[in-house]
Amino acid sequence: MQRQVVDALRHRLGIESAAANTRDWFNALALVVRDRLYDAYCQTYQRHCQQQRKRVYYLSMEFLIGQSLRFNLQNLGLYATAQAALAAEGQDLEALFDSEPDAALGNGGLGRLAACFMDSLATLDVAASGHGIKYEYGLFRQLIINDQQIEKPDEWHATASPWMVQHQTQSMLIPIYGRIEHGFDAQGNYNPMWLEWKVLLGIPNDYYVSGGEGKGVNRLRLYHAAASDSFDIAIFNQGDYLQAVGEKISSENISKILYPSDEILSGKELRLTQEYFLVACTVRDLLHDFFAEHDDIHQLSTWAAVHINDTHPALIVVELMRVLVDEYRIGWDEAWSLTCRTCSFTNHTLMAEALECWSLTLVERLLPRHLQLIYEINHRFLTAVSRGYPDEVARLLPRLSLIDESGEKRLRMVNLATLGSHRVNGVSAIHSALVRDLLLPQFSRLSPEKFVNQTNGISHRRWLHLANPHLAALFTELIGPDWLDDPRRLTALSAYCADDQVVDRIRRIKSDNKLALSNEVYRRYRLALDPLAMFDVHAKRFHEYKRQLLNVLHIIYQYQRIQEGAELATPKIYFFAGKAAPRYTLAKLILQLVNCVARRISQLPRVNGVIRVIFLEDYSVSLAERLIPACDLSEQISMAGTEASGTSNMKFAMNGALLIGTLDGANIEIREAVGAENFYLFGHDTLQIAQLKAQGYRPYEVLRQQPALQAAIDTLISGELCADRTRFRPLYEMLTATDYYMHLVDFEGYRQAQQQAQSDFSQHREWYRRTLQGMSQMGGFSSDYTIEGYCRDIWHCVSQR
Repeated sequence: MQRQVVDALRHRLGIESAAANTRDWFNALALVVRDRLYDAYCQTYQRHCQQQRKRVYYLSMEFLIGQSLRFNLQNLGLYATAQAALAAEGQDLEALFDSEPDAALGNGGLGRLAACFMDSLATLDVAASGHGIKYEYGLFRQLIINDQQIEKPDEWHATASPWMVQHQTQSMLIPIYGRIEHGFDAQGNYNPMWLEWKVLLGIPNDYYVSGGEGKGVNRLRLYHAAASDSFDIAIFNQGDYLQAVGEKISSENISKILYPSDEILSGKELRLTQEYFLVACTVRDLLHDFFAEHDDIHQLSTWAAVHINDTHPALIVVELMRVLVDEYRIGWDEAWSLTCRTCSFTNHTLMAEALECWSLTLVERLLPRHLQLIYEINHRFLTAVSRGYPDEVARLLPRLSLIDESGEKRLRMVNLATLGSHRVNGVSAIHSALVRDLLLPQFSRLSPEKFVNQTNGISHRRWLHLANPHLAALFTELIGPDWLDDPRRLTALSAYCADDQVVDRIRRIKSDNKLALSNEVYRRYRLALDPLAMFDVHAKRFHEYKRQLLNVLHIIYQYQRIQEGAELATPKIYFFAGKAAPRYTLAKLILQLVNCVARRISQLPRVNGVIRVIFLEDYSVSLAERLIPACDLSEQISMAGTEASGTSNMKFAMNGALLIGTLDGANIEIREAVGAENFYLFGHDTLQIAQLKAQGYRPYEVLRQQPALQAAIDTLISGELCADRTRFRPLYEMLTATDYYMHLVDFEGYRQAQQQAQSDFSQHREWYRRTLQGMSQMGGFSSDYTIEGYCRDIWHCVSQR
């Protein structure tokens, strides 16, 4: 390996080893590892072909991969080899790890889940590929200036990634825009022609994903866009140099940035174009793979499974129909049956603003032929419903229709994905029930067999074995290495809960992780932290329903009590991390409030030694790998019925944090697994919240009964936290007027649960005994088991443990 790395520096990067910097050595080593990944991928692909495996195509607008070098070395069993090879050249492998930028191809839980799934698909030797977009810029790089979030471009791909292999020769032509010319074929059948379309060039880039112990390697295929004609020489010769390359610039914008703002029409158009671009490229790859092994298109669903990860790729239902009907001349009924048997859909949210709808005017402008097909799919579906339920037409059809006609006509992507799939799943038991009974009750009534649950999971290889190596090594010492292949074997750890020596070792490992995080905070902000304090972590994207505001109100309440002379059972440090969407005003205000409270506490000598608030800016996968192993108490406090699953709850619990939370998402299943005594439960459940809202919830009545809570809320407008007393008035008015996410009614239960947790933490040995018991029950939340469920219940394909 030493020879190969030096050779890569010289012949592939054009750099002599004596002149190479840390990033050069990283690129060289990554190229060597990529070569081995490619060899393993070829072997995996050939084996799948020989075994005639059904292939899974997993479509997602996000794949939050993070850093790759350490993970690939771990999975391929090359860590020690690489360390020795680099040491022989005077290089520190850890420094190379730190030099790798996070691949900014996602935002939060959706993208990180997709990355965990890719890991498990490879580990279980499933014939599968991921499909997404190779964004040039990620969501954004977050800076905190004057307590406020400032967004800067996230140029993760400023230099070419050594992990990506571009396949220019496999470029595909993607039609868009144009018009429909109505005509008829020789038999008199309607035969529309899509004419005068523009052409995008989709260029695939492969990122190879290694499974645990190198058992399999699959590919994540990421497309970037280019113009089919990048330069107009005639316009250039006329002197209009910018217009001459205008088509190239316009086309390349499609893969320029993750989630362009959809506040304006051009942003909406770009975002819908991205979604169509992804599905159109994927369909071409799918058919290329299919015809390389098979020759009968009528057998497509036997050999291919397409999975729609949230609504963003839902247009694949229509694109597949277009190809089958227009290009392969398959009759409508058979084409629709093939499409539905091939596609499946995971819903990830119940939030109204996240249920995508697109203006039909915009759809017609971009995809005129697809809109025709949407109308036809909708017409046939609603006609069938009308015949089957003639007495309920007025009630059923408006909810079932693919088109929302309540105002401007809009395409409902969740309805399209649901109708065009043979399976629809939620991502936790409660979420799946809400999808079936609340979001899509009419669809579930028509096709109850279509709706299933697959509770999310996480890659224990990344989030325990890699992120917390000393803890993983202790587990292997105690129960052997088989838990890496079958993490449910972690249950054997429960036998050691009564062993004080083991519990003390757990505590020392946690203390070391807290010290490492404290050192990172000092490096970043020159703030010294006490690693013996309780570390309370709230790490999520900022959103009202995730209730960072509830946490902040409690911190304000707590520091007010300390000023009055109250004492805490143990010192406590509150960590916040996460980004707010650039145009989400209230979320950005909550984030600013966190920083203002942190600054205020630092100014109060009596408080600052007891509690601290730290905001970790620019949260990423690599930062999470430092933060999660150091956490004592994890905040999972969304209002019941709003969080689909949550996977950060699983990561924290698997690393020895106890959870404080509500009966929401996967919290319910985690609490059942670790035991109610190891979960700090508070808050109203979904039924109670519905009842409160039906009765006419009045926040001011709650405040009248809780003067201390009123005092905490008053700081938002008193000038204590911000000289501009109007700055946080929108938050104050939201809380006192509507409080849609029930911060106030859940506050007292939250306060009591926090008080109990702090008291319990002061009993250190018992606390860590409980964390060991919790960790012993978390193996079942590995994404390996989730993928086995998908293979068994949804995709009907082979997985091999």
